Amino acid sequence: MNAEQQYIDLFTHTEAMICKHSADVLNAPRAAAFADFERIGFPARKVEKYKYTDVSKCFEPDFGLNLNRLDIPVNPYEVFKCDVPNMSTALYFVVNDAFYGKSLPKYHLPEGVIFGSLKEAAQQHPELVKKYYGQLADTAKDGITAFNTAFAQDGVFFYVPKNVVVEKPIQLVNILRGDVDFMVNRRVLVVLEEGAQARLLICDHAMDNVNFLATQVIEVFAGENTVFDMYELEETHTSTVRISNLYVRQEANSSVLLNGMTLHNGTTRNTTEVVLAGEGAEINLCGMAITDKNQHVDNHTTIDHAVPNCTSNELFKYVLDEQSVGAFAGLVLVRSGAQHTASQQTNRNLCVTREARMYTQPQLEIYADDVKCSHGATVGQLDENALFYMRARGIAEKEARLLLMFAFVNEVIDKIRLDPLKERLHLLVEKRFRGELNKCQGCAICK
Repeated sequence: MNAEQQYIDLFTHTEAMICKHSADVLNAPRAAAFADFERIGFPARKVEKYKYTDVSKCFEPDFGLNLNRLDIPVNPYEVFKCDVPNMSTALYFVVNDAFYGKSLPKYHLPEGVIFGSLKEAAQQHPELVKKYYGQLADTAKDGITAFNTAFAQDGVFFYVPKNVVVEKPIQLVNILRGDVDFMVNRRVLVVLEEGAQARLLICDHAMDNVNFLATQVIEVFAGENTVFDMYELEETHTSTVRISNLYVRQEANSSVLLNGMTLHNGTTRNTTEVVLAGEGAEINLCGMAITDKNQHVDNHTTIDHAVPNCTSNELFKYVLDEQSVGAFAGLVLVRSGAQHTASQQTNRNLCVTREARMYTQPQLEIYADDVKCSHGATVGQLDENALFYMRARGIAEKEARLLLMFAFVNEVIDKIRLDPLKERLHLLVEKRFRGELNKCQGCAICK
């Protein structure tokens, strides 16, 4: 039996159960998404944008799914202390793929702001969720998006009304918990109306040493004159597979910062697609990966300049050790008529060992003649001259190498617009390079 067939059979036999434990708005596109999945299947490596990651193979093992929505015996507020020092956040949890609503932070969100279960929001505000859910995540074009839409039953809904500023950063911790090999399918829907501002930090952690597979689809709607920062920090383990598709649409004069950092993982595939749909929109897209052992990180990005006078800045850096593999493919598309576009794309990579592998594919497609666009990529090893210079001044070779690697990724960390989080990441990255960061530092269970 191929990977697709077992899930086709599963959905056919459990569709009623899946729908029963979800909401009508989430159920509405489910059948069409399943039909798309039957037609497309999981992406194969012969598909250009998936050629560096064998996604289909990730789904071959027999994973458990909690389609009947049984309670998971864990209170994350008691076992998980993931606060960043000196940064006050409103802390929420998703356990596997269900929003944890039994205990919530005492912080009161501004009037009209919604942050909570996507399923409950779809029941309480059906017209609002229906207006946005699934509008960016096209199931006809991507097998993972189709699969996730067919099986997802809950997730997170974040809504900020017109001209409302959420002062306190929102922190969302995704916890993977299971006694057997387990699959989760998460959805995140973020909507910022005109003039709204918010910051969201998403952390991925795994509590148990079983095989996990997590699919995730995030849709972000940034209205006119909005400001939105989203940081993703992955700290799982080598038996975890994470496949995430992020879709963003920006209206006029919106400013969005996306920064994804992989500190510990097994296999990670991130797809990011941004459409700059209103003049004056600006996207800052950053990413960083630190890998060793046989870890695998693949980032595939698309920035679509659909209108004139927009700006995009993209920076991805990898440090690859031992037999790890990294991949980056970034497309900047400047459509006909999108004059006065300013775009810069940079990918820099360090292979610490000769066995590490990095595949990079920067791309520009420009159909306008009055633009300023550049891209570049490098793959190399540590600068031997810099290493010699440091050793000549009494710095041990190991310490000199650590300092050079830390300085290399520092540029991505410095893009963070939350000073306490920036300081915390500096510490975590240093520990990661020193081999001291084996698991999440805030989880009581992991200690």
